[in-house]
Amino acid sequence: MTLYESLACELKAQIDRGLFEEGDKLPSVRQLSKEHHVSIATVQEAYRVLESQMYVEAKPKSGYFVSSNTTLNNTPKMTKPPQRPMDVSQWEDVLNMLLNTFNKDNGIETRCQFQHAMPNMTAKTLKPLTKRLHELTKNRPLDGMVYGDVKGDHNLRKQLSRLTAASGCRLQSDEFIVTSGCQEALSVCLRAVANAGDVIVVESPGFYGAMQAIKGANLKALEIPTDSETGLSLDALKLALDQWPVKAILVAPTVNNPQGFVMPDDKKKALYDMAREYDVAIIEDDIYGDIAYSYPRPRTVKSFDEDGRVLLCSSFSKTLAPGFRVGWIAPGSFRNKVLHAKYVSSSMCPTLPQLAIASYIEQGGYDKHIRAMRHYYLSAREALRSDIKRYFPYDTCVSYPQGGYVLWVELNAKYDAVKLADKAKEYGIYIAPGQLFSATGKYRNCLRFNFIDGTQEVRTQSIKLLGELIESLTQ
Repeated sequence: MTLYESLACELKAQIDRGLFEEGDKLPSVRQLSKEHHVSIATVQEAYRVLESQMYVEAKPKSGYFVSSNTTLNNTPKMTKPPQRPMDVSQWEDVLNMLLNTFNKDNGIETRCQFQHAMPNMTAKTLKPLTKRLHELTKNRPLDGMVYGDVKGDHNLRKQLSRLTAASGCRLQSDEFIVTSGCQEALSVCLRAVANAGDVIVVESPGFYGAMQAIKGANLKALEIPTDSETGLSLDALKLALDQWPVKAILVAPTVNNPQGFVMPDDKKKALYDMAREYDVAIIEDDIYGDIAYSYPRPRTVKSFDEDGRVLLCSSFSKTLAPGFRVGWIAPGSFRNKVLHAKYVSSSMCPTLPQLAIASYIEQGGYDKHIRAMRHYYLSAREALRSDIKRYFPYDTCVSYPQGGYVLWVELNAKYDAVKLADKAKEYGIYIAPGQLFSATGKYRNCLRFNFIDGTQEVRTQSIKLLGELIESLTQ
């Protein structure tokens, strides 16, 4: 994506979200040039693109304005989960979806896999990383065959200290513990802060892996309503904290999975203050934070932490590749409990991937890759949302992700996404029905889509076919 295309997408996103309404004057060419550090010609070209799409209109000697022809896209409504602690179910459904990622059903050729959340692993910007891993395997094989530090490679933890500074954190290398991906990080944190039967607050909808970690630790999930643009309802959270003995709050406030929202900074601060008031821990899943579309990347809740109650978790699975299995935790005051839980869980993590990623970050490869992926994912988001708007029923609501590569689709309640998923598999199309993202199987009329699998042409054809299948469900 060129600079002017990226800028056009960003302005379009702001219009679609209602930050600029019909008839509003948009920032001047000179102002945008200064704010985004691009040339005046780049801004002018971005505005020309939006004019051709009928998003903006130019008025002589006055500037650019939001077009009266612009129709804002519908986004999902505030969710309404049952606000009481519940046992997590859905494991069999999650397992079936995971198996379908790799297995073909009845010999049917796979057309498009919308159901998983895996990054672009064909990018040229990953080549220095794979080259470094090859060099380590060839020249330092023993490093991958002996025990390493249970806390993780020191140089990697040093690089993590630098990376997290971009999110507003001031953390030293000794404050990190490396894990086998973010899934282990979440699981370890839950066991460190809670005991069997305790209540954990979660966003609804929320990541099914986090739900299953709660189930695995014998805990109960208390789902809290979320807004698809600003995240967890703090009013609903306060009511829950008043009513139930909550032990911890598990949230993904920055580029949420599955909705893609970024909780505003003031709301993150208010979330931390509320947790402090009620003396509960916060487990913050920041796995997609580095691929937020905005720059600099958004702050974490951890950046407001003054007493160590926030356990920050992340991984390179969603920014680089899941096969490396390199995640991490900054556990704050729970460090000793987390370290013990990590040791019991898997002892140490494989060394060579840690060494390769540390070197990749240190040499600037990671920053370069992240910059490239932000543009790539933003472009793909626009394309998929356009296809859904074109081919799905008119009353379909679609989330507006502020980063990453997954979005949330809410169909009319008369449609059953589980039946749609079963039907779509007959055509080699795999989707993740919404019930996976609830402790109790809600959201049967919803879907989560990955918007980067396959080519753009294949994705468009698959969305068109899904639209036809949706209509057939009511016949």
